[in-house]
Amino acid sequence: MPHKFTSHNLRHEIAALWALSWPMLIGQLATVGMGVADVAMTGHASADELAAVALGTSIWSIILVTVSGIMMAINSIVAHDVGGGELGKIPHAVRQSLWKAAGIGVLAMLLANLATLLFEHLQLTPYVHGQAALFVHIISFGLPPFAAYRALYGYSTSINQTKPVMVIALLGLAFNVLSNWLLIFGNWGLPAVGGVGCAISTALCMWLMLFAMLAWMRFAPAYRATYPFTHWEGPHWPEIRNMLKLGLPIGITYFAEVSAFGSISLLVARFGAVQISAHQIALNFTSLVFMVPLSFGIALITRVGHAVGEGNPQRARFVAWVGVFMSLAFGALSALFIVLARTQIAAAYTSDLAVQALCASLLLLAALFQLSDATQVATSCAIRGYKVTRQPMQIQLLAFWGFALPLGCWLGLAPEWLPWRPAQPMAAQGFWIALVIGLTVAALLLSWALHRLSLQRAQGQPH
Repeated sequence: MPHKFTSHNLRHEIAALWALSWPMLIGQLATVGMGVADVAMTGHASADELAAVALGTSIWSIILVTVSGIMMAINSIVAHDVGGGELGKIPHAVRQSLWKAAGIGVLAMLLANLATLLFEHLQLTPYVHGQAALFVHIISFGLPPFAAYRALYGYSTSINQTKPVMVIALLGLAFNVLSNWLLIFGNWGLPAVGGVGCAISTALCMWLMLFAMLAWMRFAPAYRATYPFTHWEGPHWPEIRNMLKLGLPIGITYFAEVSAFGSISLLVARFGAVQISAHQIALNFTSLVFMVPLSFGIALITRVGHAVGEGNPQRARFVAWVGVFMSLAFGALSALFIVLARTQIAAAYTSDLAVQALCASLLLLAALFQLSDATQVATSCAIRGYKVTRQPMQIQLLAFWGFALPLGCWLGLAPEWLPWRPAQPMAAQGFWIALVIGLTVAALLLSWALHRLSLQRAQGQPH
Protein backbone atom coordinates (compact mmCIF):
# COMPACT_ATOMS: atom_id res chain seq x y z
CA MET A 1 0.00 0.00 0.00
CA PRO A 2 1.45 3.44 -0.89
CA HIS A 3 2.69 5.61 1.93
CA LYS A 4 4.91 8.27 0.32
CA PHE A 5 3.83 11.90 0.20
CA THR A 6 3.02 12.07 -3.51
CA SER A 7 0.09 14.01 -4.91
CA HIS A 8 -1.60 10.78 -6.07
CA ASN A 9 -1.24 9.07 -2.71
CA LEU A 10 -2.36 12.23 -0.95
CA ARG A 11 -5.53 12.49 -3.06
CA HIS A 12 -6.23 8.78 -2.50
CA GLU A 13 -5.93 9.07 1.29
CA ILE A 14 -7.98 12.27 1.47
CA ALA A 15 -10.76 10.59 -0.54
CA ALA A 16 -10.66 7.48 1.67
CA LEU A 17 -10.76 9.48 4.89
CA TRP A 18 -13.59 11.69 3.63
CA ALA A 19 -15.63 8.66 2.48
CA LEU A 20 -15.32 7.23 5.99
CA SER A 21 -15.94 10.56 7.75
CA TRP A 22 -18.94 12.20 6.11
CA PRO A 23 -21.61 9.68 7.19
CA MET A 24 -20.28 9.91 10.76
CA LEU A 25 -20.39 13.71 10.54
CA ILE A 26 -24.08 13.65 9.60
CA GLY A 27 -24.70 11.12 12.37
CA GLN A 28 -22.89 13.31 14.92
CA LEU A 29 -24.88 16.37 13.85
CA ALA A 30 -28.13 14.40 14.13
CA THR A 31 -27.16 13.29 17.64
CA VAL A 32 -26.39 16.89 18.64
CA GLY A 33 -29.71 17.84 17.05
CA MET A 34 -31.54 15.69 19.60
CA GLY A 35 -30.25 17.87 22.43
CA VAL A 36 -31.08 21.03 20.49
CA ALA A 37 -34.62 19.75 19.88
CA ASP A 38 -35.06 18.96 23.59
CA VAL A 39 -34.09 22.49 24.66
CA ALA A 40 -35.90 24.31 21.84
CA MET A 41 -39.17 22.41 22.23
CA THR A 42 -39.19 22.53 26.03
CA GLY A 43 -38.58 26.28 25.87
CA HIS A 44 -42.07 26.61 24.38
CA ALA A 45 -43.62 24.77 27.34
CA SER A 46 -42.51 26.99 30.26
CA ALA A 47 -39.43 28.52 31.88
CA ASP A 48 -39.60 26.01 34.76
CA GLU A 49 -39.71 23.06 32.36
CA LEU A 50 -36.76 24.47 30.42
CA ALA A 51 -34.76 24.94 33.62
CA ALA A 52 -35.47 21.35 34.68
CA VAL A 53 -34.41 19.97 31.29
CA ALA A 54 -31.25 22.12 31.28
CA LEU A 55 -30.24 20.81 34.72
CA GLY A 56 -31.04 17.21 33.89
CA THR A 57 -29.23 17.43 30.56
CA SER A 58 -26.09 18.77 32.26
CA ILE A 59 -25.76 15.48 34.16
CA TRP A 60 -26.90 13.31 31.24
CA SER A 61 -24.42 14.92 28.83
CA ILE A 62 -21.36 14.47 31.04
CA ILE A 63 -22.13 10.80 31.72
CA LEU A 64 -23.12 10.12 28.10
CA VAL A 65 -19.87 11.54 26.71
CA THR A 66 -17.81 9.65 29.31
CA VAL A 67 -19.52 6.35 28.44
CA SER A 68 -18.94 7.06 24.75
CA GLY A 69 -15.22 7.48 25.41
CA ILE A 70 -14.91 4.32 27.50
CA MET A 71 -16.61 2.29 24.76
CA MET A 72 -14.19 3.58 22.07
CA ALA A 73 -11.65 0.84 22.82
CA ILE A 74 -13.45 -1.45 20.37
CA ASN A 75 -12.64 0.96 17.51
CA SER A 76 -8.90 0.42 17.58
CA ILE A 77 -9.16 -3.30 18.47
CA VAL A 78 -11.36 -4.12 15.48
CA ALA A 79 -9.37 -1.81 13.18
CA HIS A 80 -6.15 -3.66 14.06
CA ASP A 81 -7.81 -7.03 13.41
CA VAL A 82 -9.14 -5.84 10.04
CA GLY A 83 -5.72 -4.51 9.05
CA GLY A 84 -4.05 -7.75 10.08
CA GLY A 85 -6.56 -9.87 8.18
CA GLU A 86 -7.63 -11.55 11.43
CA LEU A 87 -11.37 -11.29 10.86
CA GLY A 88 -11.99 -14.37 12.99
CA LYS A 89 -11.01 -12.44 16.14
CA ILE A 90 -13.58 -9.70 15.62
CA PRO A 91 -16.80 -11.52 16.68
CA HIS A 92 -15.23 -12.44 20.04
CA ALA A 93 -14.04 -8.85 20.57
CA VAL A 94 -17.50 -7.45 19.80
CA ARG A 95 -19.23 -9.91 22.14
CA GLN A 96 -16.85 -8.99 24.97
CA SER A 97 -17.35 -5.30 24.24
CA LEU A 98 -21.08 -5.84 24.69
CA TRP A 99 -20.48 -7.49 28.07
CA LYS A 100 -18.35 -4.48 28.98
CA ALA A 101 -21.18 -2.23 27.76
CA ALA A 102 -23.65 -4.00 30.05
CA GLY A 103 -21.51 -3.30 33.12
CA ILE A 104 -20.62 0.27 32.11
CA GLY A 105 -24.24 1.04 31.20
CA VAL A 106 -25.63 -0.11 34.56
CA LEU A 107 -22.86 1.68 36.48
CA ALA A 108 -23.50 4.89 34.51
CA MET A 109 -27.21 4.57 35.25
CA LEU A 110 -26.52 4.34 39.00
CA LEU A 111 -24.10 7.30 38.90
CA ALA A 112 -26.61 9.45 37.02
CA ASN A 113 -29.25 8.82 39.66
CA LEU A 114 -26.81 9.51 42.50
CA ALA A 115 -25.79 12.77 40.80
CA THR A 116 -29.32 14.14 41.29
CA LEU A 117 -28.34 14.67 44.95
CA LEU A 118 -26.42 17.73 43.68
CA PHE A 119 -29.75 19.43 42.98
CA GLU A 120 -30.37 19.68 46.73
CA HIS A 121 -27.52 22.21 47.01
CA LEU A 122 -28.58 24.52 44.15
CA GLN A 123 -31.42 26.39 45.88
CA LEU A 124 -33.97 25.35 43.28
CA THR A 125 -37.72 25.75 43.55
CA PRO A 126 -39.41 22.51 44.65
CA TYR A 127 -41.02 22.07 41.21
CA VAL A 128 -37.81 22.51 39.22
CA HIS A 129 -35.91 20.29 41.66
CA GLY A 130 -38.50 17.53 41.37
CA GLN A 131 -38.78 17.72 37.59
CA ALA A 132 -35.00 17.78 37.06
CA ALA A 133 -34.52 14.74 39.30
CA LEU A 134 -37.37 12.88 37.59
CA PHE A 135 -35.85 13.78 34.20
CA VAL A 136 -32.55 12.12 35.18
CA HIS A 137 -34.25 9.08 36.75
CA ILE A 138 -36.14 8.40 33.51
CA ILE A 139 -33.44 9.25 30.97
CA SER A 140 -30.90 7.08 32.82
CA PHE A 141 -32.74 4.00 31.46
CA GLY A 142 -31.24 4.98 28.10
CA LEU A 143 -27.64 4.55 29.28
CA PRO A 144 -27.34 0.71 29.06
CA PRO A 145 -28.63 0.60 25.45
CA PHE A 146 -26.46 3.61 24.58
CA ALA A 147 -23.33 1.82 25.84
CA ALA A 148 -24.24 -1.26 23.76
CA TYR A 149 -24.97 0.91 20.72
CA ARG A 150 -21.56 2.60 21.00
CA ALA A 151 -19.90 -0.84 21.07
CA LEU A 152 -21.67 -1.76 17.82
CA TYR A 153 -21.00 1.75 16.44
CA GLY A 154 -17.26 1.25 16.97
CA TYR A 155 -17.36 -2.21 15.40
CA SER A 156 -19.32 -0.97 12.37
CA THR A 157 -17.15 2.08 11.65
CA SER A 158 -13.96 0.03 12.07
CA ILE A 159 -15.01 -2.37 9.28
CA ASN A 160 -15.67 0.72 7.09
CA GLN A 161 -19.46 0.61 7.55
CA THR A 162 -20.32 4.19 8.50
CA LYS A 163 -23.55 4.76 6.57
CA PRO A 164 -25.65 2.72 9.04
CA VAL A 165 -24.48 5.12 11.77
CA MET A 166 -25.72 8.07 9.71
CA VAL A 167 -29.10 6.54 8.82
CA ILE A 168 -29.78 5.34 12.36
CA ALA A 169 -28.86 8.73 13.87
CA LEU A 170 -31.22 10.50 11.45
CA LEU A 171 -33.93 7.97 12.33
CA GLY A 172 -33.27 8.66 16.01
CA LEU A 173 -33.53 12.42 15.48
CA ALA A 174 -36.86 12.09 13.65
CA PHE A 175 -38.23 9.82 16.42
CA ASN A 176 -36.94 12.21 19.10
CA VAL A 177 -38.63 15.27 17.58
CA LEU A 178 -41.95 13.46 17.00
CA SER A 179 -42.09 11.89 20.47
CA ASN A 180 -41.09 15.21 22.08
CA TRP A 181 -44.00 16.88 20.26
CA LEU A 182 -46.37 14.18 21.47
CA LEU A 183 -45.21 13.99 25.09
CA ILE A 184 -44.20 17.57 25.96
CA PHE A 185 -47.39 19.14 24.68
CA GLY A 186 -49.81 16.21 24.96
CA ASN A 187 -50.71 15.90 21.27
CA TRP A 188 -52.82 13.09 19.78
CA GLY A 189 -54.59 12.57 23.10
CA LEU A 190 -51.45 11.78 25.10
CA PRO A 191 -50.92 13.43 28.51
CA ALA A 192 -48.78 16.60 28.45
CA VAL A 193 -45.83 15.80 30.74
CA GLY A 194 -43.58 18.77 29.88
CA GLY A 195 -39.81 18.38 30.11
CA VAL A 196 -40.11 14.83 31.44
CA GLY A 197 -41.38 13.96 27.96
CA CYS A 198 -37.87 14.69 26.63
CA ALA A 199 -36.44 12.13 29.05
CA ILE A 200 -38.95 9.47 28.01
CA SER A 201 -38.34 10.28 24.35
CA THR A 202 -34.53 10.12 24.62
CA ALA A 203 -34.50 6.89 26.64
CA LEU A 204 -36.81 5.23 24.09
CA CYS A 205 -34.64 6.63 21.29
CA MET A 206 -31.53 4.93 22.71
CA TRP A 207 -33.33 1.55 22.66
CA LEU A 208 -34.63 2.21 19.15
CA MET A 209 -31.13 3.02 17.85
CA LEU A 210 -29.69 -0.14 19.43
CA PHE A 211 -32.38 -2.38 17.89
CA ALA A 212 -32.00 -0.63 14.53
CA MET A 213 -28.24 -1.33 14.54
CA LEU A 214 -28.83 -4.97 15.49
CA ALA A 215 -31.35 -5.32 12.65
CA TRP A 216 -29.00 -3.67 10.15
CA MET A 217 -26.16 -6.00 11.15
CA ARG A 218 -28.46 -9.01 10.87
CA PHE A 219 -29.46 -8.36 7.26
CA ALA A 220 -26.60 -6.36 5.66
CA PRO A 221 -24.11 -8.56 3.72
CA ALA A 222 -21.13 -6.41 4.85
CA TYR A 223 -21.34 -7.88 8.38
CA ARG A 224 -21.51 -11.56 7.48
CA ALA A 225 -17.76 -12.26 7.65
CA THR A 226 -17.52 -10.85 11.18
CA TYR A 227 -21.10 -11.29 12.50
CA PRO A 228 -20.80 -11.57 16.31
CA PHE A 229 -24.13 -13.25 17.16
CA THR A 230 -23.55 -16.74 15.84
CA HIS A 231 -23.47 -18.29 19.32
CA TRP A 232 -23.63 -17.47 23.02
CA GLU A 233 -20.45 -16.46 24.81
CA GLY A 234 -20.04 -15.47 28.43
CA PRO A 235 -17.82 -12.68 29.73
CA HIS A 236 -14.06 -13.20 29.32
CA TRP A 237 -12.57 -11.01 32.04
CA PRO A 238 -8.99 -10.71 30.70
CA GLU A 239 -10.38 -9.38 27.40
CA ILE A 240 -12.73 -6.98 29.18
CA ARG A 241 -9.85 -5.75 31.40
CA ASN A 242 -7.77 -5.12 28.27
CA MET A 243 -10.64 -3.10 26.77
CA LEU A 244 -11.00 -1.10 29.98
CA LYS A 245 -7.25 -0.34 29.95
CA LEU A 246 -7.72 1.16 26.48
CA GLY A 247 -11.12 2.75 27.03
CA LEU A 248 -10.94 4.24 30.53
CA PRO A 249 -8.25 6.82 29.62
CA ILE A 250 -10.44 7.99 26.70
CA GLY A 251 -13.47 8.20 28.99
CA ILE A 252 -11.48 10.17 31.57
CA THR A 253 -10.25 12.51 28.82
CA TYR A 254 -13.80 13.14 27.60
CA PHE A 255 -15.00 13.66 31.17
CA ALA A 256 -12.19 16.15 31.86
CA GLU A 257 -13.01 18.15 28.73
CA VAL A 258 -16.78 18.24 29.25
CA SER A 259 -16.51 18.96 32.97
CA ALA A 260 -14.00 21.77 32.30
CA PHE A 261 -16.41 23.45 29.89
CA GLY A 262 -19.26 22.85 32.34
CA SER A 263 -17.24 24.41 35.16
CA ILE A 264 -16.51 27.47 33.02
CA SER A 265 -20.25 27.88 32.35
CA LEU A 266 -20.97 27.81 36.09
CA LEU A 267 -18.17 30.29 36.86
CA VAL A 268 -19.28 32.70 34.14
CA ALA A 269 -22.88 32.59 35.41
CA ARG A 270 -22.01 34.86 38.35
CA PHE A 271 -21.45 37.78 35.94
CA GLY A 272 -25.08 37.91 34.87
CA ALA A 273 -27.39 36.97 32.04
CA VAL A 274 -25.52 38.77 29.23
CA GLN A 275 -22.22 37.05 30.01
CA ILE A 276 -23.65 33.55 30.40
CA SER A 277 -25.90 33.93 27.34
CA ALA A 278 -23.04 35.09 25.10
CA HIS A 279 -20.81 32.32 26.46
CA GLN A 280 -23.44 29.61 25.84
CA ILE A 281 -24.14 30.81 22.30
CA ALA A 282 -20.45 30.88 21.36
CA LEU A 283 -19.94 27.48 22.99
CA ASN A 284 -22.95 25.99 21.20
CA PHE A 285 -21.79 27.20 17.78
CA THR A 286 -18.20 26.05 18.23
CA SER A 287 -19.48 22.66 19.45
CA LEU A 288 -21.36 22.25 16.16
CA VAL A 289 -18.26 23.22 14.14
CA PHE A 290 -16.18 20.75 16.22
CA MET A 291 -18.23 17.85 14.84
CA VAL A 292 -16.23 17.99 11.57
CA PRO A 293 -12.71 17.46 13.01
CA LEU A 294 -14.19 15.00 15.52
CA SER A 295 -15.56 12.91 12.63
CA PHE A 296 -12.15 13.05 10.92
CA GLY A 297 -10.62 11.90 14.22
CA ILE A 298 -12.92 8.88 14.62
CA ALA A 299 -12.19 7.93 11.00
CA LEU A 300 -8.46 8.26 11.76
CA ILE A 301 -8.69 5.65 14.50
CA THR A 302 -9.94 3.22 11.84
CA ARG A 303 -7.48 4.24 9.10
CA VAL A 304 -4.41 4.23 11.38
CA GLY A 305 -5.57 1.03 13.08
CA HIS A 306 -5.91 -0.74 9.73
CA ALA A 307 -2.38 0.29 8.72
CA VAL A 308 -0.85 -0.73 12.05
CA GLY A 309 -2.78 -4.01 12.02
CA GLU A 310 -1.47 -4.92 8.57
CA GLY A 311 2.09 -4.36 9.80
CA ASN A 312 2.73 -1.20 7.78
CA PRO A 313 3.84 1.50 10.28
CA GLN A 314 5.11 3.73 7.45
CA ARG A 315 1.62 3.89 5.94
CA ALA A 316 0.15 4.43 9.44
CA ARG A 317 2.39 7.49 9.83
CA PHE A 318 1.38 8.77 6.40
CA VAL A 319 -2.33 8.22 7.11
CA ALA A 320 -2.08 9.91 10.52
CA TRP A 321 -0.49 13.10 9.22
CA VAL A 322 -2.77 13.34 6.20
CA GLY A 323 -5.72 13.19 8.62
CA VAL A 324 -4.17 15.83 10.88
CA PHE A 325 -3.57 18.18 7.95
CA MET A 326 -7.14 17.63 6.69
CA SER A 327 -8.45 18.55 10.12
CA LEU A 328 -6.10 21.53 10.27
CA ALA A 329 -7.26 22.74 6.84
CA PHE A 330 -10.87 22.62 8.00
CA GLY A 331 -9.84 24.50 11.16
CA ALA A 332 -8.39 27.29 9.00
CA LEU A 333 -11.57 27.50 6.92
CA SER A 334 -13.83 27.51 9.98
CA ALA A 335 -11.67 30.22 11.62
CA LEU A 336 -12.01 32.40 8.53
CA PHE A 337 -15.78 31.84 8.39
CA ILE A 338 -16.22 32.67 12.09
CA VAL A 339 -14.20 35.89 11.76
CA LEU A 340 -16.20 37.05 8.75
CA ALA A 341 -19.66 35.95 9.96
CA ARG A 342 -19.38 36.42 13.73
CA THR A 343 -21.98 39.21 13.95
CA GLN A 344 -24.44 37.29 11.78
CA ILE A 345 -23.91 34.13 13.87
CA ALA A 346 -24.62 36.03 17.08
CA ALA A 347 -27.70 37.70 15.56
CA ALA A 348 -29.05 34.31 14.46
CA TYR A 349 -29.09 33.16 18.09
CA THR A 350 -30.40 36.27 19.86
CA SER A 351 -31.96 39.69 19.26
CA ASP A 352 -30.42 41.16 22.44
CA LEU A 353 -27.84 43.72 21.24
CA ALA A 354 -25.64 43.46 24.35
CA VAL A 355 -25.48 39.66 24.05
CA GLN A 356 -24.79 39.97 20.31
CA ALA A 357 -21.84 42.31 20.88
CA LEU A 358 -20.21 40.17 23.55
CA CYS A 359 -20.89 36.96 21.64
CA ALA A 360 -19.21 38.42 18.53
CA SER A 361 -16.07 39.20 20.55
CA LEU A 362 -16.05 35.67 22.02
CA LEU A 363 -16.40 34.20 18.54
CA LEU A 364 -13.22 36.07 17.54
CA LEU A 365 -11.43 34.13 20.27
CA ALA A 366 -13.19 30.96 19.12
CA ALA A 367 -11.77 31.58 15.63
CA LEU A 368 -8.27 31.69 17.17
CA PHE A 369 -8.58 28.22 18.69
CA GLN A 370 -10.08 26.53 15.61
CA LEU A 371 -6.62 25.50 14.41
CA SER A 372 -5.49 24.13 17.77
CA ASP A 373 -8.85 22.45 18.50
CA ALA A 374 -8.87 20.70 15.13
CA THR A 375 -5.25 19.64 15.60
CA GLN A 376 -5.66 18.30 19.13
CA VAL A 377 -8.66 16.11 18.32
CA ALA A 378 -7.05 14.68 15.16
CA THR A 379 -3.68 13.96 16.77
CA SER A 380 -5.24 12.37 19.88
CA CYS A 381 -7.41 10.07 17.75
CA ALA A 382 -4.47 9.16 15.49
CA ILE A 383 -2.47 8.17 18.59
CA ARG A 384 -5.42 6.03 19.76
CA GLY A 385 -5.26 4.26 16.40
CA TYR A 386 -1.94 2.84 17.65
CA LYS A 387 -3.78 1.50 20.74
CA VAL A 388 -2.09 4.18 22.87
CA THR A 389 -4.65 5.98 25.03
CA ARG A 390 -2.93 6.98 28.27
CA GLN A 391 -0.63 9.63 26.79
CA PRO A 392 -3.45 11.63 25.12
CA MET A 393 -5.32 11.48 28.42
CA GLN A 394 -2.36 12.89 30.36
CA ILE A 395 -1.79 15.69 27.84
CA GLN A 396 -5.44 16.72 27.64
CA LEU A 397 -5.84 16.65 31.42
CA LEU A 398 -2.81 18.95 31.64
CA ALA A 399 -4.18 21.25 28.95
CA PHE A 400 -7.72 21.58 30.33
CA TRP A 401 -7.22 21.30 34.08
CA GLY A 402 -3.59 22.38 34.34
CA PHE A 403 -3.73 25.38 31.97
CA ALA A 404 -7.17 26.38 30.67
CA LEU A 405 -9.24 26.26 33.87
CA PRO A 406 -6.70 27.78 36.34
CA LEU A 407 -5.70 30.46 33.82
CA GLY A 408 -9.38 31.13 33.11
CA CYS A 409 -10.08 31.63 36.80
CA TRP A 410 -7.11 34.01 37.04
CA LEU A 411 -8.17 36.12 34.05
CA GLY A 412 -11.93 35.74 34.32
CA LEU A 413 -12.40 36.06 38.08
CA ALA A 414 -9.26 38.06 39.07
CA PRO A 415 -9.43 36.84 42.70
CA GLU A 416 -8.20 39.43 45.18
CA TRP A 417 -5.89 37.02 47.01
CA LEU A 418 -3.66 36.67 43.93
CA PRO A 419 -0.75 39.16 43.92
CA TRP A 420 -0.71 39.40 40.11
CA ARG A 421 -4.11 39.67 38.51
CA PRO A 422 -6.03 41.82 36.02
CA ALA A 423 -7.31 45.10 37.44
CA GLN A 424 -10.86 43.98 36.67
CA PRO A 425 -12.26 40.46 36.13
CA MET A 426 -12.36 39.73 32.40
CA ALA A 427 -15.41 37.43 32.87
CA ALA A 428 -16.24 35.26 29.85
CA GLN A 429 -13.47 36.78 27.69
CA GLY A 430 -10.85 35.78 30.27
CA PHE A 431 -12.02 32.18 30.19
CA TRP A 432 -12.02 32.11 26.38
CA ILE A 433 -8.47 33.50 26.22
CA ALA A 434 -7.51 30.68 28.58
CA LEU A 435 -9.23 28.13 26.31
CA VAL A 436 -7.16 29.39 23.36
CA ILE A 437 -3.96 28.87 25.36
CA GLY A 438 -5.02 25.50 26.81
CA LEU A 439 -6.03 24.08 23.42
CA THR A 440 -2.78 25.35 21.88
CA VAL A 441 -0.80 23.54 24.59
CA ALA A 442 -2.77 20.36 23.84
CA ALA A 443 -2.24 20.69 20.08
CA LEU A 444 1.52 21.22 20.39
CA LEU A 445 2.11 18.41 22.89
CA LEU A 446 -0.12 15.93 21.03
CA SER A 447 1.54 16.77 17.70
CA TRP A 448 4.93 16.12 19.28
CA ALA A 449 3.63 12.85 20.81
CA LEU A 450 2.21 11.67 17.45
CA HIS A 451 5.44 12.57 15.63
CA ARG A 452 7.53 10.68 18.17
CA LEU A 453 5.24 7.63 18.31
CA SER A 454 4.71 7.32 14.55
CA LEU A 455 8.44 7.79 13.82
CA GLN A 456 9.41 5.17 16.41
CA ARG A 457 6.98 2.67 14.94
CA ALA A 458 8.06 3.47 11.36
CA GLN A 459 11.69 2.87 12.35
CA GLY A 460 10.77 -0.40 14.05
CA GLN A 461 11.47 0.85 17.57
CA PRO A 462 9.27 -0.38 20.48
CA HIS A 463 7.16 2.32 22.14
